[in-house]
Amino acid sequence: MIQTISLLPGVTLRCCRDKRFKQGCLSFQLVRPMCREEAAYNALLPAVLLRGTRQHPDLRAITEHLDTLYGASVSALVRRVGDYQTTGLYCSFMDDRFALPGERVMAPVVAFLEELLLDVPVKNGGFLPGFVESEKKNLISTIESERNDKRVYAMSRLLKILCREDSFGLPRLGEPQEVEAITPQSLWAHHQKILRTSAIEIFYVGSAGCETVADLLRPLLSRLERDYIPLPPQTDLRSSRGDEVERMDVAQGKLCMGFVTPITNRTPEFASMQVLNALFGAGMTSKLFVNVREKQSLCYAIGSAYYGAKGVMTVSAGIDFDKEEQTRREILRQLDACRDGQITPQELQAAQQAIVSSLRATHDSPGAVEGYYATAALSGLSLTVEDYEKSVLAVTVEDAVAVARQLELRATYFLRGGSQ
Repeated sequence: MIQTISLLPGVTLRCCRDKRFKQGCLSFQLVRPMCREEAAYNALLPAVLLRGTRQHPDLRAITEHLDTLYGASVSALVRRVGDYQTTGLYCSFMDDRFALPGERVMAPVVAFLEELLLDVPVKNGGFLPGFVESEKKNLISTIESERNDKRVYAMSRLLKILCREDSFGLPRLGEPQEVEAITPQSLWAHHQKILRTSAIEIFYVGSAGCETVADLLRPLLSRLERDYIPLPPQTDLRSSRGDEVERMDVAQGKLCMGFVTPITNRTPEFASMQVLNALFGAGMTSKLFVNVREKQSLCYAIGSAYYGAKGVMTVSAGIDFDKEEQTRREILRQLDACRDGQITPQELQAAQQAIVSSLRATHDSPGAVEGYYATAALSGLSLTVEDYEKSVLAVTVEDAVAVARQLELRATYFLRGGSQ
């Protein structure tokens, strides 16, 4: 059961009281509308915050302090949830029940979270230049490493085509040139602005009651100067059409196809669409894997993914360059098979069990619980894990056929070998 408390206008605390774990977790997320101007700033900010505070001025001092808190950890947290980007910090720590008598862990962890967010060393009206420049290099390296993974690169190119008019096509971490342009002063100004104006989502998993957690957070929140700007609601995708071929020095082609549907995680057919995705291409029992890869050997790897917050389904396949048209036709043929009801009871059951297995893993750790419910709250998904499981198991072949017929191919991207 998730208990929700509004601590201030735009500041929400969600608590999952669970005594199964020896570890607890607390996430602090500033929620922003996803936009090109802010993406790189939001991706860079938490890494800079973690470099040092006035009381603990460097990484060594921070590490030594966390060691005194039974090995607690704090990490950067940057997510894209539909129309939103979040930036913040994630704390993992020993539950107070397992500390030595008379000692507490969560209270000093929350105090340290406050320190990281608000007791920041400042020079010439900005963050310390050494911190910013070092983390800019790290972030640019991360962005470029994703580009070097051609599967990831190809999918990002597809989303840019499909979502040309929608923020969902923007890269979560920004572009290298956008990171490079950030200065210590501009990042500091951004930090002050988003603390003041953003929706703040705080999520706790552990044995403490929600009011106890709220009391620990109030000193931090009392230091914030708030001028909250309400978030716009999540929207359906504004999709674009496109078909692009790019040449690059690669040994294997990457074919990506983008489909749209009016079904999102805010509509009643959401569970049916998730089951269809598993039937069609998500997993080793799916039609794409069994038929396109195993039986026809048209690809080295293939799979589909469904982004419920925006109503997008994608297919990605690694293929030989001369297999593009044949693979594309076969992918569409397998989707037509779903639309025509060519789904066996065994296929349906395998798809349902794959989703249920994944859902049940949500209860395996505090981080998994936080990841599911914190993103669900932002994306508009109102189902608990248990209700979600029931909905999945209730899906029929007819339900899967109905949602398959609502998918429309809108964009394709093919990365092939050779020069431009």
